[in-house]
Amino acid sequence: MNLPKLAIASLGGTVSMQARATGEGVVPTVSGATLLASIPELRSHAHVNVETLGMLPSASLDFEYLLSVLCWAKYQIEQGAVGIVITQGTDTLEEAATFFDFLWDHDEPLVLTGAMRSAAQAGADGPGNLLDACRVGLAKNSRRRGVQVVMNGQIHSAQAVRKSDSMGLQAFSSPNMGPAGLLVENAVRYLHPARQRSVLPSPQHTTHKVALLEAALSADTLLLENVLALGYEGLVIAGFGAGHLSGTWAEAIDTIADKIPVIVATRCGSGSTARSTYGFKGGEMDLIRRGASMAGFACPRKARILLWLLIGCQRQDDLARYMTF
Repeated sequence: MNLPKLAIASLGGTVSMQARATGEGVVPTVSGATLLASIPELRSHAHVNVETLGMLPSASLDFEYLLSVLCWAKYQIEQGAVGIVITQGTDTLEEAATFFDFLWDHDEPLVLTGAMRSAAQAGADGPGNLLDACRVGLAKNSRRRGVQVVMNGQIHSAQAVRKSDSMGLQAFSSPNMGPAGLLVENAVRYLHPARQRSVLPSPQHTTHKVALLEAALSADTLLLENVLALGYEGLVIAGFGAGHLSGTWAEAIDTIADKIPVIVATRCGSGSTARSTYGFKGGEMDLIRRGASMAGFACPRKARILLWLLIGCQRQDDLARYMTF
């Protein structure tokens, strides 16, 4: 039988975790091959190449590591894979998906999944999520959709998805768009058409740093005022409401935005920043005049990833073009 090729990489995370002894916390121990053995029916649908690229909790992933995973994924496409599936921890799943999506220049799908329950727990969701992710990776209607996140029977666009529950099975949602698709009777059903994507080249340098600060009631400006002295080359602020800051924070933006790119996003969890509604000191109109860019629908974490990539490939001036989601 002429089966399609599918490549799976395991990076670690809860989907690969078990306790080494009774009473101990779970840690990454389950290899990609062992995960694959939990879904034997996949072997009748694809020739599968599975590799364990890491055994890390996702909080310990970094950009350099993700770039190496991306190189692995692109090589698998060159070797004839029709889709890529990556398993990792859910803590940074939305960020990793966004990172990959800005750099994934293939028509073939790249799908991320994980688990909210460890491999040893009753009702572990890892095998089901992995099988669903593989179905998405093999589906012809997944092409030209970039990077997707598959969890709990739902398919989410990388740019829209957020982890919105810390431990529940329904941990992932797409607040502004809803899921891109669903798994219905094992079939991949998309609810929205594929959108046009803007892909960046791989960063030319990776040692730069982008700060992320959150505005809070009565917050001081000590960290904000030292961003330049600490060597940061970009700044993202999770602002109040539609992208607002206190008057003292707004004054600090003047000097910073003259030296490095500054993005103001909303800390609310859903919705967009405004551009032309609020004119008070620290409102979005005032911040724009001071040189800040508004993030629109991009959450602070995803705006930071975009800015890091833009600086890395020297395209800071293209910020508005890529911040359209």
